[in-house]
Parts: sequence; structure tokens; C-alpha cells
Amino acid sequence: MSEPEIIDAVGLLCPLPVLKLRKRMKPLAPGDVIVLRADDPAAVIDVPHFCAEAGHELVETVEDGAVTLYRVRKG
Repeated sequence: MSEPEIIDAVGLLCPLPVLKLRKRMKPLAPGDVIVLRADDPAAVIDVPHFCAEAGHELVETVEDGAVTLYRVRKG
């Protein structure tokens, strides 16, 4: 199994992290996983909401200092 693609959205503010995530997820096959790195405080709300609305699974959220990693599986 290959490593998931990582989107670096550190330094970007709402709604840019979620917009980048949505754009990069479009060509993925169902079941593929992608990781978003973001430090925007709104992403804690925006990413789970995006996943719920779009039918994706938020597999895990990991805090790494000021940056949060969101592992998302395409639905």
C-alpha cells in the first residue's frame, strides 16, 4: 500500500485548506486516503463538516504542535 498524498495547507486560512482538499480528492478512487496538514483553527470544524457533506471518512485527526493532520478516506 502506497503512502497517502500530503497536502500542505499550513499558513492558509479558511476556506483554502478545505478547498485544496476537495480539489485534490476529486481524481482519487473511492477508498484512497489523503492527508491534509493545516494550522487554521477553523479547519478543526471545516474538515469534519466537509467530510460529512461530501461522503468521505475522516479517519483520524492528529495534532503535531501547531499543525493538525487530517487523514481522509474518499467515500
